[in-house]
Amino acid sequence: MARHKVEICGVNTANIKVLTNDEMVNLFRKYQNGDKFAKEELINGNLKLVLSILKKYNNRTDNMDDLFQVGCVGLIKAIDNFDLSHEVKFSTYAVPMILGEVKRYLRDNNSVRIARSIKDIAYKALKVKEELTNELGREPTVNLIAKKLQLPVYDVSNALDSMKDTISMFEPIYNDGGDTIYLADQLSDKKDEYYDKDIRISLNSAIQNLRDKEKYILMQRYIFGKTQMELSDELGISQAQISRLEKSGLSNLKRMIS
Repeated sequence: MARHKVEICGVNTANIKVLTNDEMVNLFRKYQNGDKFAKEELINGNLKLVLSILKKYNNRTDNMDDLFQVGCVGLIKAIDNFDLSHEVKFSTYAVPMILGEVKRYLRDNNSVRIARSIKDIAYKALKVKEELTNELGREPTVNLIAKKLQLPVYDVSNALDSMKDTISMFEPIYNDGGDTIYLADQLSDKKDEYYDKDIRISLNSAIQNLRDKEKYILMQRYIFGKTQMELSDELGISQAQISRLEKSGLSNLKRMIS
């Protein structure tokens, strides 16, 4: 298979070497014994790890060269702090550090200006979230984070939301192999706010007559914007089952209001 040349920060990504696990271990031993050249080899041998993390940001308008450099900062921090005695793969240790640097850069350079007071709450909430995740072995709810911070749930939720990346209205959010659904497709249109009350009444009545699972999935998908994968994890059933229930729910709605 031909390798395509892509230049990022002057690096030809087609020629990046990928280290084996044994090579990685040997280089870490050399570096931790004072061999500075080993560190350079470790950096060059893990650049593809940085690139793999940056793939999810391909649709952003940010300069990819900048993001790549920021990712490399995270990589270097991971190399400096990695401990072989923990018997954990380097990639497992490095990915959160690289991702953390990239997300921090994006937050600090967000085109939407966030009030300092809201940012302060968000940073405190993120710290508490990490502490509770380690303590509980699962991701804590916003209610639990707010209780720990002794702040209103709304303030914490609003602060955490403010730190999320902005995305394009034409960002694809779902594709089942057919037509792609874009974020713009789920935004309300002001001209439709005053459509026939009879239709709204019929739709509300039809929704109440759906099976509980169909109703829940449609509400979560089209009102709260959850993905099929998120619902699959939440309900403990396959994504294919979520898709079938969503389609049957929509079909039943159309039948009841037609």
